[in-house]
Amino acid sequence: MPWVQEVAPINTTIGTPQNTRVANALSAEDSSVRLQAALAVGSNPDPGFLETLVERCAVEPDFFVRDMLSWALTRLPPEITLPRIRRELDSQRTQARSQALHTLSKIGDKGAWAWITRDLLHDADDEVARTAWRVAVVLVPEDEKEGLVEELVTRLGRGDRDARLSLSRALADLGDVTEPALERAAANPDPEVATHARATELLRQNPETGFDAAIDEARRAVALGPEGAAAAEAAAAAAAPGLAETAEAAASAKAAEIADC
Repeated sequence: MPWVQEVAPINTTIGTPQNTRVANALSAEDSSVRLQAALAVGSNPDPGFLETLVERCAVEPDFFVRDMLSWALTRLPPEITLPRIRRELDSQRTQARSQALHTLSKIGDKGAWAWITRDLLHDADDEVARTAWRVAVVLVPEDEKEGLVEELVTRLGRGDRDARLSLSRALADLGDVTEPALERAAANPDPEVATHARATELLRQNPETGFDAAIDEARRAVALGPEGAAAAEAAAAAAAPGLAETAEAAASAKAAEIADC
């Protein structure tokens, strides 16, 4: 295995010379060497690598290597992997928390649902919070979906575009149970919250709608207000095909006029 000769030795308690070389390769300077090492560990699962894999997840800078490390962890027996990953959820290192959550989503053990705490769903680090939303959708029991929705809708209108997109996807993936909460949020006096809620509902109803297009449409509806939006929808529905674009243009112009006021 020539690629393991490129690395400097590190302290390890894994045991055999072969395992020691692979463990050293997981911290090599070259990301391609680290990727091959993670692949080798996953291809030949050995519980002796558990601690090394978890520790590397917390510090590995390359996305593809991190994903391979998580895959290698899924190849180990869950009865030893899950308790160790659980400890990482309380780590002070944001990447440790985020990658532990990602690995939980890959393992998919429903018993880990109880570990997805409110603190993780509202983590100060957006990447941790976004990962928590994704894994929560995967693990949440059917009878606890409403509670999860109520937690997630409090995040509407917050964060950058990526955070808002992740939240919309999580809520949309939860299905019809989100509709009442999104309807209430769409009436929120904060236009950012209302716009995000309307866009999320549009995505839920039509997953093929692009997020930016949904935001634009929702923003127009919020600018028009409930009565204006309803009138515009009624006019568009009643218009002949040749007049539909004219009705839409008039609604957009009215929204722009209101927004400029």
